[in-house]
Amino acid sequence: MRQVLALILAGGHGKRLGVLTEKIAKPAVPFGGKYRLIDFTLSNCVNSGIYQVGVLTQYRPHLLNNHINIGRPWDLDRKKGGITILPPYLGGVSGWYKGTANAVYQNIEYVDSANPDFVLILSGDHVYAMDYNDIIDFHILKGAEGTIACMEVPIEEASRFGIMITDLEAKIIDFEEKPAKPRSNLASLGIYVFNWNFLKEYLMKDENDGSSTHDFGHDVIPRMIDEGRRIYAYRFSGYWRDVGTIRSYWESNLELTRPIPPLNLYDRHWRFYTQTEEMPPAYCAPTSKIVNSIVSEGCEIHGTVENSVIFQGVRIGENTVVRNSVVMTSTNIGRDCLISESVIAERVNIGDQVMIGQGEPAPSELDKEVYNDQITVVGMYSRIPSGLSIGKNCVIGIGVSERDFTSNVLHSGGYVLSRE
Repeated sequence: MRQVLALILAGGHGKRLGVLTEKIAKPAVPFGGKYRLIDFTLSNCVNSGIYQVGVLTQYRPHLLNNHINIGRPWDLDRKKGGITILPPYLGGVSGWYKGTANAVYQNIEYVDSANPDFVLILSGDHVYAMDYNDIIDFHILKGAEGTIACMEVPIEEASRFGIMITDLEAKIIDFEEKPAKPRSNLASLGIYVFNWNFLKEYLMKDENDGSSTHDFGHDVIPRMIDEGRRIYAYRFSGYWRDVGTIRSYWESNLELTRPIPPLNLYDRHWRFYTQTEEMPPAYCAPTSKIVNSIVSEGCEIHGTVENSVIFQGVRIGENTVVRNSVVMTSTNIGRDCLISESVIAERVNIGDQVMIGQGEPAPSELDKEVYNDQITVVGMYSRIPSGLSIGKNCVIGIGVSERDFTSNVLHSGGYVLSRE
């Protein structure tokens, strides 16, 4: 039997998600009403029959570590194999992970102890459903030394990805990481299969290269291709999303509310597992109205919810309308509010008669690269006073309190950060 070890790269910051990742690692960001981003990769592993998994963490790992714990929700709490958290450590080769390739290099001893035939390198911050056996079978059939999962993306978005060019046999003949002028729209999904002994050889080469950034996309894979090694492209035709921006995160959540969602959370043959608090069933009061939305357990809905994703334990007051929005766990929204095109993080308290996401869009006064759309974002643990009006493309930072607001109107593009 072939031995496969999965390594999940889960140490990313996710700066383009702004306040959503200011205090937590990107793989720990909530998604889809009850999950966190890493749940999809972990679930794909166990659904594919891969029960030996290492999770490489670095940036603000505490919440992520607590979420994964011993891996019980994913059936990864095993004596043999199971899940292992792999943070950088002082006794390691070079301390902090310097890049994706260096992160794997620093854990060569862990991989060697498992003695796998193949190593599956995965990202912990993408949303998708994939049977990894398909790419492994393709890898074996081609006699490949390395295989990269890919899919075609719109050419105007290609510069955000690693882009590859292949021959008629699907062998990769050129690879560029996030090129300014892409020559192809065949994009890497950050999912790799390597023969372990082959990969170990190149990790050692890369570590001894003083000019390397120690990244798979920038350094290791281009070197493999330049040296003529057998690296192939596996075309994936299923659902896959990189939720690395505020808009893509918001859109991917709202896609789940479609009558036939592109990602089926209800497929009994391909379940997605997570670690969540046990809560009672959702309650919908006589005054409530719910249209085309996901409402998770523990919610108490007295108002109207339209085309939105409502996480666990959220309370929405009477005469309040939540429209085209994502509201995360244990947030409380008062009476007579109107919230639209917004992302509200965990454990936020919103008073009565609050308007969020209203008016005409305007450029962000905080960060035009991160907040460049009409979506308003409210950071976790914030408290928004009653009677406040907040425009589009606004930012409320983490832990903002009532005294941080100097006016009852925050115009579009504005921001409020905690004075603490």
